[in-house]
Amino acid sequence: MITHDEALRRWKAAIVCGLLAAVLVAPLAVAQENGPGHGDDALLKQMERDSESVLTGRHFSYDPAGRRDPFEPLVRATPTGRRGKRPKGIAGMLVSEIDLRGISTDVRGVPLALFNGSDNRGHTLRVGDVVYDGRVIAIDDARGVVVFRQSVDDPRRIKPYRDVYKKLYPSDELDEEDVE
Repeated sequence: MITHDEALRRWKAAIVCGLLAAVLVAPLAVAQENGPGHGDDALLKQMERDSESVLTGRHFSYDPAGRRDPFEPLVRATPTGRRGKRPKGIAGMLVSEIDLRGISTDVRGVPLALFNGSDNRGHTLRVGDVVYDGRVIAIDDARGVVVFRQSVDDPRRIKPYRDVYKKLYPSDELDEEDVE
């Protein structure tokens, strides 16, 4: 008496043997069609051409048609357009690497933000100044807030940026609509 598992195993083995026989017999049939002697050479040349076309990309191709590359990570460590070494000073620091230490105004009344960078030195920024992954878009000296527009390379986001608020007094609650 043959069990269900034994019958299934035999059936799978028969399918594998059939596929293996088809794979082995097909080249022999091609060789017989081409005539005696040079069938093996023709088969080898055809295999070389096929492998060469696959390697050069002629056989398989991918047309992105405006879509992103599926092998690129969704979120990149460095922003798009910023490759290679970072510049020196605050221009080479990320928004997350600098700490707001104070806000002041210059002689003309233009607000200045005083930051402590990752190099443990003091730096000043005005509205419009650029850091590595963003720029200063607002300084509110009355509330003690500096707003950065940080570049974000995340295809899941609608906007390619996000606004980062650096607070001088972190305990105060900030109403984000009030900052200009």
